[in-house]
Amino acid sequence: MESQRKSSGEEDSSGERGSLHTWKGYSYSVTPERVLLSRPVLQAALGTRHGVLLVEGGQVYSFGEFPWKQSQVSVVGPLKPVLESALSGQRVVAVAAGSFHSGAVTEDGGVHMWGENSFGQCGLSSLTVVPNPTPVAVLDPDTSPPHTIRVLELACGEQHSLALSAQHEVWAWGSGCQLGLVTTIFPVWKPQKVEHLAGRHVLQVACGAFHSLALVRCLPPQEARRPLPDKCGQCNQLLYTMTDKEDHVIISDSHYCPLGVELLADGEAKLGPGRSPPLRLQSSPSEPLSSHTSASAPGPHPSITEHTDYERGRTVAQNGEVLTTTDSDISAAGTDSDRTVGGVGGAGSRNSPYPDQAVKEYLKKLSDTSLAEETVKMTIAGASFQPPADSLDLLTSDLIPGVMPVTTSSALNSLVSSCASAVVGRVVSTCEALSLKKRINYYYPGVGGVAGVPGGVPGGPAEERVRLEESMQGKKSCSTGDIREEEAEGLSRRLSLPGLLSQGRYAVRLLSSTSAHRLLSSLSSSYTLMLSPRLLRRASRPRVRAVPLTPVGGLPEAGELLPSLQTEVWSWGRGEEGQLGHGDNLPRLQPLCIKCLSSKEVVLVAAGAHHSLALTAQSQVFSWGSNSSGQLGHMDCPTTIPRLAKLSEGIRVWDVGAGVQHTLLLADGDCYQPILYYSGQQVIEGAQDAPQDQTEGYSYTQQPVLLPFCMNLGYVSAVFAGGQSCVALADRNVMGFSASLHELATAERKFYCKLSSVKNHILRPLLDLESLSTALGPASTVMLQSLARCYSRLCHLTGQHSASLTANLRRRREVKSLVMLEHASIFLDTYNEYCCSVGNFLVMGGFQALAKPSLDFFGKCPELLQRLAESSEENIPLSDLLVTLFYLPMRHLHEYGRLLLKLGTCFEVSSVDYQKLQDGCSKFEALALHLKRRRKEAEYTYHFWKSFPGKMTDSLRKPHRRLICESSNKALTLQNSGRFSVNWFILFNDALVHAQFSTHHVFPLATLWVEPIPEENTGLYGLKLISPEETFTLLACSSMEKAKWLRSINQAVDQAMSGAGQRAEPPISRTASYTFYKDSRLKEATYEGRWLAGKPNGRGMVKWLDGRIYTGTFKNGLEDGFGDYVIPSKTLNLNDHYQGHWKEGKMHGIGTYKYATGELYEGSFQDNMRHGHGMLRSGTLNSSSPSVFIGQWVHDKKTGYGVFDDITRGEKYMGMWQDDQRQGTGVIVTQFGLYYEGAFNNNKMQGTGVLLSEDNTTYEGEFSEDWTLNGKGVLTMANGDYFEGSFTGEWGSGLKVTGSFFKPNLYDSDGDKGRAVKLGRLAVRPEEKWRAVFEECWMRLGCEAPGQGENQRAWENIAVALTTSRRRHRDGSEMNLSRTHNRTLGSLEFIPQQHVGPVTMEKYDRIRHSLIKACDMPLHPLGMLMETLVAVYRMTYVGVGANRRLLLQAVNEIMSYLARIFQLVRFLFPDLPEEGGAIPEPSSDPQDKKDSNCADTQLESPKPGRVVSSSALLLPVLLPRLYPPLFTLYALEKEREDDVYWECVLRLNKQPDMALLAFLGVQHKFWPVSVPVLGEKTEVVSSTKDACFASATETLQQISTTFTPSDKLQVIQLTFEEITKEVMSSLEDNFLWSMDDLFPVFLYVVLRARIRNLGSEVSLIEDLMDPCVQHGEHGIMFTTLKACYYQIQHEKTT
Repeated sequence: MESQRKSSGEEDSSGERGSLHTWKGYSYSVTPERVLLSRPVLQAALGTRHGVLLVEGGQVYSFGEFPWKQSQVSVVGPLKPVLESALSGQRVVAVAAGSFHSGAVTEDGGVHMWGENSFGQCGLSSLTVVPNPTPVAVLDPDTSPPHTIRVLELACGEQHSLALSAQHEVWAWGSGCQLGLVTTIFPVWKPQKVEHLAGRHVLQVACGAFHSLALVRCLPPQEARRPLPDKCGQCNQLLYTMTDKEDHVIISDSHYCPLGVELLADGEAKLGPGRSPPLRLQSSPSEPLSSHTSASAPGPHPSITEHTDYERGRTVAQNGEVLTTTDSDISAAGTDSDRTVGGVGGAGSRNSPYPDQAVKEYLKKLSDTSLAEETVKMTIAGASFQPPADSLDLLTSDLIPGVMPVTTSSALNSLVSSCASAVVGRVVSTCEALSLKKRINYYYPGVGGVAGVPGGVPGGPAEERVRLEESMQGKKSCSTGDIREEEAEGLSRRLSLPGLLSQGRYAVRLLSSTSAHRLLSSLSSSYTLMLSPRLLRRASRPRVRAVPLTPVGGLPEAGELLPSLQTEVWSWGRGEEGQLGHGDNLPRLQPLCIKCLSSKEVVLVAAGAHHSLALTAQSQVFSWGSNSSGQLGHMDCPTTIPRLAKLSEGIRVWDVGAGVQHTLLLADGDCYQPILYYSGQQVIEGAQDAPQDQTEGYSYTQQPVLLPFCMNLGYVSAVFAGGQSCVALADRNVMGFSASLHELATAERKFYCKLSSVKNHILRPLLDLESLSTALGPASTVMLQSLARCYSRLCHLTGQHSASLTANLRRRREVKSLVMLEHASIFLDTYNEYCCSVGNFLVMGGFQALAKPSLDFFGKCPELLQRLAESSEENIPLSDLLVTLFYLPMRHLHEYGRLLLKLGTCFEVSSVDYQKLQDGCSKFEALALHLKRRRKEAEYTYHFWKSFPGKMTDSLRKPHRRLICESSNKALTLQNSGRFSVNWFILFNDALVHAQFSTHHVFPLATLWVEPIPEENTGLYGLKLISPEETFTLLACSSMEKAKWLRSINQAVDQAMSGAGQRAEPPISRTASYTFYKDSRLKEATYEGRWLAGKPNGRGMVKWLDGRIYTGTFKNGLEDGFGDYVIPSKTLNLNDHYQGHWKEGKMHGIGTYKYATGELYEGSFQDNMRHGHGMLRSGTLNSSSPSVFIGQWVHDKKTGYGVFDDITRGEKYMGMWQDDQRQGTGVIVTQFGLYYEGAFNNNKMQGTGVLLSEDNTTYEGEFSEDWTLNGKGVLTMANGDYFEGSFTGEWGSGLKVTGSFFKPNLYDSDGDKGRAVKLGRLAVRPEEKWRAVFEECWMRLGCEAPGQGENQRAWENIAVALTTSRRRHRDGSEMNLSRTHNRTLGSLEFIPQQHVGPVTMEKYDRIRHSLIKACDMPLHPLGMLMETLVAVYRMTYVGVGANRRLLLQAVNEIMSYLARIFQLVRFLFPDLPEEGGAIPEPSSDPQDKKDSNCADTQLESPKPGRVVSSSALLLPVLLPRLYPPLFTLYALEKEREDDVYWECVLRLNKQPDMALLAFLGVQHKFWPVSVPVLGEKTEVVSSTKDACFASATETLQQISTTFTPSDKLQVIQLTFEEITKEVMSSLEDNFLWSMDDLFPVFLYVVLRARIRNLGSEVSLIEDLMDPCVQHGEHGIMFTTLKACYYQIQHEKTT
């Protein structure tokens, strides 16, 4: 980055930045000395008499006194540091210095230590001094093997060292309680984890001489929100006490229990017996550590009394020290429902924490302390009493839900009754204030602790001074904020007053407790009845839902990008000087949170030898500890709690350093160059060796003093202090870069202080006003709370950013680390959100309404408001002043832009940094302009509402709504409006409002289209407005006005849709939501989806109020395309559900309808009715009447051919229907083998029919009902006997016959043949079946009737259908396709070229392949047809339909399919020859080819593909799908013949090969001599079996694995070739077969092949064989196979 800067001094960059200046003291004669080093200094650390420097490149230098460098140079002046060569080769990233030792952290997280090691502070055992930097292993013993901990930074004290790990945990080593480790053995040589901070996110550590500090990120809200303990987890003593002092009550949390430590006379500490280390981590700062404690362990037990999440009060307690406490602490003492105070049985119960003995000890303790002397005097007046915290249960039982008071012990009762009359007023007053204060807390109990709202107690001038100062300094909000602080502060001030009228409320409430009567026994009855009217008013005031003024957890999107402001400061170690900040001088063995700093947004901590510093994001410095030389920056007492250093107003501190007896502050002055302040002891030259604690003869500061030489140092970026020395790191202002960076950081710090000031002095008090909700009303109150939230987020982000910029100044000073450049969106979004909330509040008249309560609060001279709003105008209205104040943050965006631009001038234009700065500048400037426009819009809208008629304002006025323009000047009128009508058009940013007299209509902009009407036709300046349900014309008064409204409406519409508003015209197609109010079909329905020119068009969803929902595509406002429709059924409490195609708002096309009754229809729809081919499933298999119908529907009724499977009755009907009834010819088969074909009328068998039973008994004649014979007919028995005459009766239950009986075998056999029933005559003809299926396919191709249409249009329809289907599958509205189908689909979308021009063999093959693909793709019309045909075929001939008598119909149906599909194929490929036509060879003349074909036919079967036939082209596609049901029918038909054949096969296969060959008459010359077995020739012997002609046998067995006749014939041909090959091996080459020779051999192969259903295979080939091959070679071979089958059947008789 430096190289890119336009620097004139680039050659000597070390002289421009990172220069080091050192000095001592603060007198005017002091002149800093510059330390000259070859590289810029990045960090310095100072010990008591030495220092360590880190320079660029990771090298480390030391200066000062080095007693540990035994044989080396032991003293080096500060101006000539020496390089620590032991660290060469290591890149150091951080250094630290203790009193007499030093440390360094390397880039890889390693630690190196050197110097004094007597107390183990260097972490190296067996060495008292470490002369040179030596690695120290920081290992985690909990892992196996122990892994090295990566360290981020170090801090060193006098006898200890701390390390902060990359996991943000603290590790300690050395000696003393300042380690925070639970151990009695010192020194601790190996680094150990400070378990008390484990699990917390530590941000920084600092070490004093004998104490330690840690800056910790607050826990998230859900972790911090825990019930508050009332007893110490170690010693079981109460954490909180209450003491009465004359005219006030002291609530104290002074309980001390330093984790089992007893303080001895010599000041050393030892661990009490029976103590064990803590067993679990504190999950919240308020929760004491729990550990196993011996029941007999003497001594006080440890207690960690830490911060809570409520507003706290402070009081003065023992030994003159100031302690912090909270009302929630008091409450906590009484919230443990498991605790009892005394037993019901009387005095001295074991459960009571205050038995008689405890009271005596307590009184004795009072008399022994210095405090008791003062108290004794007050006791005479009956005013001294410190009730145990348990007695507070009596005061809080009705304030805290779930706390039930119980009886106290007798001793406690006597104590209470003796003191109650004097103290109860104070107690009650205290509880009132604390409880009320708690009630008005409305923040989330949150992140980190909080310090106290001042609750000062006057106890003399010193105490009064402390109280007043605390009320100024300690005024703090919880980490999640507290906007009720002022009221709580006022109440806590009232604590010191004698009994007020308001005490009566709580006194009365106390009497509701039985235990409270004892406490109030001596209380005057008049006391209990005095009620405060003001308090009653406040109690009855409606509660306002509270809003945090500090965001819980910060801004989520800022994440780890910005420093956390929600921090806590934890301290531990020795506390003699009060340096721990807990309000006492006691040591702490483990880290303890400093409660009063928990919401101060501390960003940096520093530790001097015996004092501590905390720097906040608001640039304030808190100090505590030793103040012997004024090093705390103030002269206030006591110094055991953090107090603000006294600095002039406007001085903003942003870096601190702490030495032994001095403090160094780096701050913003009047200009952007930083200034230095010094606080502490003056250093006298030559007196450096004076004792550090000796202050006689030394001058020191009363408050921080400005160092006059600071302006000469340049731009100081960091300060360090240690011993008596001070160090400053400074940069020269190269080309204004340093000045610009400092100016940016300074401006941000100043801005944050300004925002915080507005929040604390304006926003909090306003939100705290009692009259607020009354003045504003509920809606505006909610908006003000929203505004407060947004303001708080903006304030918090600014604070984080100022801390980030400050950290950047201290370390990197680079442009690339500026968060506002890399993550500008966080800032832009926060400002946008804030501006929107201010605008909304303004538009709703919030500031106007807020003026009155503000006037009551700020008075008529709001100087504070004017000063904060930077307004110089006089007599400005209060509401305008508030508007100016809350819009003030927007100005800062211009400041961002200006400063980024200024930074950019420091870089070359071509550099990356310049581009980043320019981009950032343009973003912030653009937002500033945008928000300025937003403000103008809000103000314009607010003034409009002031003049708008009041009746309509309430319904139209909305927070987000902004006025764009309106037609009150008659600039716009409605065409054809009445003469006296009033039409007012108001354009808002979200709607166009048409107002007429007292009515108005709102047109949402998202569904508004505007078109200009050409002026040349009408001469009118018209605009046509289109909304979903209305279209109207507006007339403008001029072309200019017309253009203005057209532009305004278009921009507003675009803005409402996209948020941009930049386009001249918004898109005509858009996505929007709309609720219909007029349309009869869609009334009160809501549509959400795509629109086109005022109509739903594209994908969308409609929801009706009655529960109907349609989701799918629309066209011109109507459902059109694929959609999903749900219709609730009120009677069944279930839904009807349709999923399928729509056309013009109605179900039309293929779809699936699931009825609430359980029925399911899949098929075609037309005009919302089932129409076309479809299948209806009724019921389920276990329901009352399961059935399936598949067939043709017309206008929702079964009409045409269909198949009905009545599963309950076991019947299947295949025939014609009309109006849901069987009508016409049909066939019924039953599960019992009955077969009927004939006429049906009115759903009954009525007319002529044929009935066959399973045993071949046949009736042919008249029927009148189902299975009921009625009329003339012939009944033929299975043996051929028959009756002829009239029949009546039901089949199977007795028949009446009038007629003749015949015995045919007595007569001529020819007559018998004539009477054999020929089935199929009375059934539906094959070509009449499934006509609807084929018609739908033709319609998909664009043909009204089969064969009538354009070929090109058909191909286009196919392409469109495939593309839309593919899109629909991609969108997920239908089931997903497989990857293979997707690939196939892609190839089928293109229209093939082979459908035009003469068909050649090559083109024929391409046609065949494309047909296979099309039929395999269910989305293709042919594929859909194929799937449907397969479904109906299986539906017909599976189950009950597997009846052998249906074989002929099944075969004919397939032949019908072939013919009708071939017609479709020829329509798509018109040049394809018709059935039986020949395809000419390309090389010869077609006529010659035809002749040669005729000649060839006589000799051999034609070559495949030369003759076009439907079976050759389509059977390979169709038959494999239909094969299972078809072959089942063949097997049933040929069952008897196959059984005879199979019996013979099994019998003959018992013979060995030679015996069988001889039996079949195979000539010896054809007998194989040897056969291959496992690759070796083996001679055939008499016992050889299944070895001869084995390859031919295996080939013939494959006939069962093929489907089509052509494939089966191919198998037969291959079998003959295998036989020939085997025979030829032993005969001469010119051998030719004769049928007499071939037949026995082939018969042998057929027998050995053992084909189970050979008769079925033969019949299938015979029925479906291509006619053109019947007389060729294949025909002869098939005839041979057929002959073999018959030969085997009759073998036993021949």
